[in-house]
Amino acid sequence: MLMWFYTAIVLVIVLLIKKIFENYKLRKVLSKLPGPKTNNVLLGNLPILLGRRKGISFHVALSESLTGLSTIFREDGLYRFWVSVEPFVFLYSPESVEPVFSSHSLIDKGYSYSLLHCWLGTGLLTSSGDKWKTRRKMITPTFHYRILDQFIPIFDKNSKIFVTNLKEYLDKEWIDVTHLVNLCTLDIISETAMGIEMKSQNKNKGYYLNALHEFCDIFMVRCVKPWLYSDFIFSCTSDGKKIKEVISILHDFTSKILKQRKEELKKEKTCEKNCSEICEDKRKEPLLNTLIKYQFENCNFTDKDICEELDTFLFEGHDTTSVGICWVLYYLGLYPDIQQKVYEELLQIFGGDKDRPITTQDIKDMKYLECVLKESQRLSPSVPTITRSCTEDIKINGYTVPRGTTLNLLIYALHRDSKSFRNPEIFDPDRFLPENCIGRHPFAFCPFSAGSRNCIGQKYALIELKAVISRVIMNYRITSIDPPDKITCNFLLVLRPMEGFRLKIRPRE
Repeated sequence: MLMWFYTAIVLVIVLLIKKIFENYKLRKVLSKLPGPKTNNVLLGNLPILLGRRKGISFHVALSESLTGLSTIFREDGLYRFWVSVEPFVFLYSPESVEPVFSSHSLIDKGYSYSLLHCWLGTGLLTSSGDKWKTRRKMITPTFHYRILDQFIPIFDKNSKIFVTNLKEYLDKEWIDVTHLVNLCTLDIISETAMGIEMKSQNKNKGYYLNALHEFCDIFMVRCVKPWLYSDFIFSCTSDGKKIKEVISILHDFTSKILKQRKEELKKEKTCEKNCSEICEDKRKEPLLNTLIKYQFENCNFTDKDICEELDTFLFEGHDTTSVGICWVLYYLGLYPDIQQKVYEELLQIFGGDKDRPITTQDIKDMKYLECVLKESQRLSPSVPTITRSCTEDIKINGYTVPRGTTLNLLIYALHRDSKSFRNPEIFDPDRFLPENCIGRHPFAFCPFSAGSRNCIGQKYALIELKAVISRVIMNYRITSIDPPDKITCNFLLVLRPMEGFRLKIRPRE
């Protein structure tokens, strides 16, 4: 065992020295960009984190440092930052993110996304090149607006179950709604995209969610420790051994979904010999059926390929929307006057009949609620940062960013640009009224990314959030326990407060 340890240490040293020499030219070019001083070639700017506030986690320290530097270098719109020997350039103004989002060549994800391959493989989120283009083309039709309309009853049904489950906590001083919302969105994505009723809200399948959050914790630690990028070295650590158990749970979950769906299709007399007839009605074809049909027509498309996309959409389709719902509830609980305006709009739409099914027209009529959702995503974007691999030299705000750099589009800071949003720290849904959006930079607000690699499910997410939030507000008054200055967040793939979302819930009279 000791021999393996010494071998790993020597390998780390060799890799770091090799990287230092490879980055010599990069350092010369990047030194012209604004950013914190870098005196330590080996550690880069990581020593900044050593001065973090006592008692806060490394994840929070990293998040606070990155956003703090965006404030210091706000006028530049970008800064460079060395994570040990790895160079990053952070972008957070509309003008600095525009060249990246508008580019048809800078579409490869940053290196950190490769650390997701052990779980997500090379599905739609993590793939690049021809594979990404093929998968995107295949999956895009499953998010057509006509199909999304078919999902509204599913959104509504699961929202009602969520509202019913909240009744248990009416007498409590407060509840952290994170877990209940997670179960709700997991049921929704399972039924809409996979065609499977998981009934997690009834069975409380917390093991999948626990495994997901454990993976995120380990992933974030690995991201900022380049010496752990080597799979061999990482596998020798306690986290490397732990993540194998976690991934086994996550993969087992999706494998069971695929097996269950195939068995259901056989029962529906759509066995393999006439698999081409699966879901001929395109308006009702869920993602999983599309993947199974594609597998029948393309023998090279395996069960592993299908599971890549299932893992990707289970993660993206439930975790990001879940935290999005939680942030909206938090802000509505923080500002009762805004919550009242949302409630009054819902009264006009539903006429006091809070139990009738939600329709497509209802979703369209929730105009003020949509402004609230957008303002929530502005202040607390579900995905606070997006990375791109700089595969060619690019000019950004007058600076040359060289090939080999990782571009980090800091959405959290982008949405706080005072040139785009006056008093950016104030929660004001009126910013997104049509008349107030005139003249705003098209890349000032990008909660779902932008350009060719924008989020394929952004319309899906907006409808889901409207369905869930409207049901909650029609039934309950929400009060947030923690004021904004007591909230500390980390950038663990999604933006999540360390304290959870603590809300007081009371019935509406």
